[in-house]
Amino acid sequence: MQAGGACEVAAAGKVAAEASGARSGPPAAKSLGLGRDPAPSASRPESRAHMFILSVPFPTPLHAGIALGSLAPDAEPHQGAIGKELATRGSTLDVRWKVQDMRLLRVSVLSLLEQLSLVVQTMQRFGPPVSR
Repeated sequence: MQAGGACEVAAAGKVAAEASGARSGPPAAKSLGLGRDPAPSASRPESRAHMFILSVPFPTPLHAGIALGSLAPDAEPHQGAIGKELATRGSTLDVRWKVQDMRLLRVSVLSLLEQLSLVVQTMQRFGPPVSR
């Protein structure tokens, strides 16, 4: 990988987050429950599924494949509560999470970004793959 290119994974990656029922802009007073008793909504557990997609561009499809091969073996510790899929599209690594608990999503995304940073640093340090 080129120095400075893939090292800025967070800046270069295209991040898309989608939550069912998500709104842009400030919520209306009615949706905040102003003027009503908040107890009914507070007692219901949040059961919506949330999806988060991270697309990370690499210089070549080979680099994306190396990243996929390095990251794919790590299984999620909470396999029942979080779904994570990794795939490549050309020179892009795509990671898709589907979760119920946003805290687990945060932990999983941060963990993957730390691992991805290490993979990118390793590729930069040892240079491009040698063809056999």
